[in-house]
Amino acid sequence: MAYKRGHYPPGHCSPPFGNCSAGNSDVEPLIAVHNMLLSHAKAVELYRKFFQAKQGGTIGIVAIANMHEPLRDEECDRQAVNRALAFMIGWFSPKEKSLLKGSLDFIGINHYGTLYAKGCYHSACAPGADHPIQGFVEATRRRDGILIGEPTGIPWFFVVPRGMEKIADYIKIRYHNMVIYITENGYSSPPKQVVTMQDFLEDFKRIEYHEAYLEALLRAIRKGADVRGYMVWSLLDNFEWADGYGIRFGLYYVDRQSLERIPKLSVQWYSSFLNNTIHMIKDGSRIERAIS
Repeated sequence: MAYKRGHYPPGHCSPPFGNCSAGNSDVEPLIAVHNMLLSHAKAVELYRKFFQAKQGGTIGIVAIANMHEPLRDEECDRQAVNRALAFMIGWFSPKEKSLLKGSLDFIGINHYGTLYAKGCYHSACAPGADHPIQGFVEATRRRDGILIGEPTGIPWFFVVPRGMEKIADYIKIRYHNMVIYITENGYSSPPKQVVTMQDFLEDFKRIEYHEAYLEALLRAIRKGADVRGYMVWSLLDNFEWADGYGIRFGLYYVDRQSLERIPKLSVQWYSSFLNNTIHMIKDGSRIERAIS
């Protein structure tokens, strides 16, 4: 977002990904990631040398990890899925692996979305998808005109719970069952679905979302993924980067004028879920009965 599309500082990009005053979208993201990994390895070295024995902490790295599925039942699209995942979460080349070996106690995953992947080696694709930095993959939200999942408040995030199970499976295999923390996963309602204060506070869709994604994560755990934690994004409505205050992921509603924090229905549900005092829910009426 910073070096390919220029949405965040330093605002570097090049066509067709954006129109910035400086940058090379095909090259600079790779340089930035490489330097970040080297910096991580050095930070781990210092932490383990001077602090870990005293503090007993662990140290890892967090990656945004969308899942992908083949758009068509064709080998080119199945290979496109592999390339998309490699560019998203399979960062480490053999050289970087040697530098980073032993520098991760866990890997953190921010997971929000699943998209279809279309191979662009032999197919016409949208501008930018046929570039190396994209892995020659076009990520698309529709197959035969049908969205991959229910829309949310972010145009490229859809409700596709199976993606959580698949991304945990992928990391288990790719990184030899390294410890995984789901460091972000959350739901924001499409703007037209939340009009009144009651709409904000009775957030049944958020509850259904977290239930479905936790069930999917449980399936991955039962298949052997070493998942140690799940962090809901977010505790309260906050400032969402380029989306500002217009998107609300929180379990707590924040009044932008008074700054009052008001618990949504999902607060009661999630608290009961963590305390193992309710069963998984299937519809709004059962939610009300379960937490009343």
